[in-house]
Amino acid sequence: MSLINISNLTFAYDGSYDTIFDQVSFQMDTNWKLGFVGRNGRGKTTLLNLLMGKYEYSGSISASVNFEYFPYKIPDETLLTIDVIEQIHFGFEHWQLSRELNLLQVDEDVLYRAFNTLSNGERTKVLLASLFLKENSFLLIDEPTNHLDVPARKIVARYLKSKNGFILVSHDRLFLDECIDHIISINKANIEIQKGNFSSWYENKQTQDHLELAQNEKLKDEIKRLSKAAKRTSNWSNKVEQTKNGTRNSGLKPDKGHIGHMAAKMMKRSKVIEDRQESAIQEKSKLLKNIETADRLKLSPLIHHSNRLVTLEHVGISYGDKLVCDNINFQICQGDRICLSGKNGSGKSSIIKLILGDDITYHGNLNKASNLKISYVSQDTSDLRGNLKDFAKQNGIDESLFKAILHKLDFQRIQYEKDISDFSAGQKKKVLIAKSLSEQAHLYIWDEPFNYIDVLSRIQIEELLLQYHPTLLFVEHDIAFSEKISTKFVCLS
Repeated sequence: MSLINISNLTFAYDGSYDTIFDQVSFQMDTNWKLGFVGRNGRGKTTLLNLLMGKYEYSGSISASVNFEYFPYKIPDETLLTIDVIEQIHFGFEHWQLSRELNLLQVDEDVLYRAFNTLSNGERTKVLLASLFLKENSFLLIDEPTNHLDVPARKIVARYLKSKNGFILVSHDRLFLDECIDHIISINKANIEIQKGNFSSWYENKQTQDHLELAQNEKLKDEIKRLSKAAKRTSNWSNKVEQTKNGTRNSGLKPDKGHIGHMAAKMMKRSKVIEDRQESAIQEKSKLLKNIETADRLKLSPLIHHSNRLVTLEHVGISYGDKLVCDNINFQICQGDRICLSGKNGSGKSSIIKLILGDDITYHGNLNKASNLKISYVSQDTSDLRGNLKDFAKQNGIDESLFKAILHKLDFQRIQYEKDISDFSAGQKKKVLIAKSLSEQAHLYIWDEPFNYIDVLSRIQIEELLLQYHPTLLFVEHDIAFSEKISTKFVCLS
């Protein structure tokens, strides 16, 4: 056991006005299994890169372990997988690798295939196994679940649960709960570490937020009351002071000493009230710094004259001689929220493309309601570039509404002037989701919408879908989201 010490860490990217970290200090034990959470763009990947020594910074990072980053960059993906592993960990023991691959349920045949022929799940498992073979290492695991199907996520979660010494960036709540024992969270005002899993951290955060909001309201009322009392007492003091030079109705001159004493007493009381008011203001200023202002999102789905929007009967899809899926049967009716599930490669995205009208070879019957308007969120964000204003214009959506939705998803105003290609992966995905939420449609089709999207934004979108009940067909491997949102499951074998 040893400690990783981060002291007064300050960092900003060259040419940027944004300070990512400012005088940040915390400690981590090298035996901990840390889940790393925070809104998109807060600096999770940046912190991992700082630990890897990729950027210059002020402050200090001290550790007696070597940091290893996942996903490991492969210079030549045409190499055999076993040669790729040799590059990652020269001189590894084959029996140890076999043990790790067995834990991850990977057939050793993959070692003698070109790395670029491996599926996303196989690549993830091979790289994790290779990195965990290294001694005296602390792994920085950056979003390993993206593009992993549900069975693969469960296998990787069990594997990580058996390990020690890593930071895991993931936005999958159940995945985090399965394999971590501490949470490191990048908040609005600080970085903090708590013992426990995601669920315990989120419950604690909600409790703390509610307490601070209640205390804030109480102090607001107290400050208002004290302000009125201070003003009232000050007015009384001034009126009493003014009577020193007057005469009473009896014609006698007032006792100036007594009146002065009374005025001073009232002024002292006013000062005490002002001090209490200032104290309340100071106490109030310490609250709400880490409250995540998650305004409710809105959606305006269209109602179609037909209840049945899409029907697939005995549908099969082929690419050349390869049959991707066959005998697919389901209907999408208004109000349905259908989760299209199945292993990677089972044809989920192909079914979506077929419904969208892509030129795909298929057999069977596909019927779509006339004049059906579809809003689509793609898996792919690689073509996103330009500023948000131009993006809104090109896609025929209202710029003000589009930007308002992004703001509710924690976009800062400074992002509006940046090129989308410079956004984080999660921010790019939010651009596609905000576009879809800006569109009025009969049917919303979302293909893995939550890759890279932070947990708090996922919860916002869950609340939106449950409130507005749009007709939705989606592919998503986040079990918590799918189980909460779906009215039906269609499983492709």
